[in-house]
Amino acid sequence: MGFAHNNVLPSNHFRKDWQRRVRTWFDQPGRKLRRRTARKTKAATLGVRPLTLLRPAVRAQTVRYNRKVREGRGFTLGELKEAGIGRKEGRGVGIVVDHRRRNLSEEGKKINVDRLQAYKARLIVFPRKAGKAKKGDSSAEDLKADTTRSPIAIAEVFSAEAPRKITAEEREFKAFRALRVARANQRHEGSRKARAAKKEEEEAAKKK
Repeated sequence: MGFAHNNVLPSNHFRKDWQRRVRTWFDQPGRKLRRRTARKTKAATLGVRPLTLLRPAVRAQTVRYNRKVREGRGFTLGELKEAGIGRKEGRGVGIVVDHRRRNLSEEGKKINVDRLQAYKARLIVFPRKAGKAKKGDSSAEDLKADTTRSPIAIAEVFSAEAPRKITAEEREFKAFRALRVARANQRHEGSRKARAAKKEEEEAAKKK
């Protein structure tokens, strides 16, 4: 080991008791069994309730991942309203509500409204006290029906298109140019409207 320049002389510690500081993982199989037992216990205590809460289908963030549809945090207030479910009522029957999320498209909203309605159709609400049903509880016939605890799967929103030949119209279409024109039209829309209105006023003034 060489020494150069006006630096502090090294004092390397090579005789540390490293064996005392090694982290082992011999309890991995035991922990796996413990987690499995805990899941079974939790499922048993939940009774006939769903194993998981109902969450919305949302798009992943950024251009790289937005083709992927996954479970989001909670349903928007607009989605709940359209499905005919109250905010507090939803929380009481296993639906997660997120007051901060906003719907950015009609298609995304429709998917989640359909998801809520499918859940609502399958939902069986048992009365707190047996034989004393309150408003919102399921009927006696529904209570006898078979129950399932499996969650509602996220519907496949994108269907892959089979390979085909590119048409002449698609070949001639200039996507970049179309985007530029659309952007320019949006940017100049206000000034064009103002110019047209001014021209109409001038023509009306000339007629007088």
